[in-house]
Amino acid sequence: MAITTNDLKNGMVLDLDGKLVQVVEFQHVKPGKGPAFVRTKIRNVRTGGVVERTFRAGEKVERVTIDKREMQYLYRDGDDYVFMDNASYEQMNVGSSALADAASYLVDGATVVLQMHGDEIVGTDLPAAVELSVVETEPGIQGDRVSGATKPATMETGLVVQVPLFVNVGDVLKIDTRSGEYITRA
Repeated sequence: MAITTNDLKNGMVLDLDGKLVQVVEFQHVKPGKGPAFVRTKIRNVRTGGVVERTFRAGEKVERVTIDKREMQYLYRDGDDYVFMDNASYEQMNVGSSALADAASYLVDGATVVLQMHGDEIVGTDLPAAVELSVVETEPGIQGDRVSGATKPATMETGLVVQVPLFVNVGDVLKIDTRSGEYITRA
């Protein structure tokens, strides 16, 4: 579906020169002299690279329809992750490259929204925070309560997070999926 650059919105997915790109940010500029233009920051959906690009105002671009499917993560099968579609109950194997950083936050039974273009996964929508248990960290020492001090902790998914000194193995922590940072104990 063709739209003009005047209709761009953040999060919109476009087909530019055969590449799927998502609008990260845009700004409509009307200088004192000359025609108006739209300055954008776009992210390549497949590679994750972000570039800035300027369009003439009113220039036509091709918008891509993204299908969002709610899936439940079942288990890991070698390098693939197995998901079940919550609507049709069909199972789908997804490679770790398609999930990118989202794979670090997946635990068995988690519900994830997969963004799909045809049969290709172009993105994932995770909840803002997930609860993961600590499988490896240095033990907390009584009286070692320096304000702001942190130590690395390995979570059940293999994600390494900086946590306060009082966190021990077996603790369940709330982790921010956008930044990968410790929020609180669950």
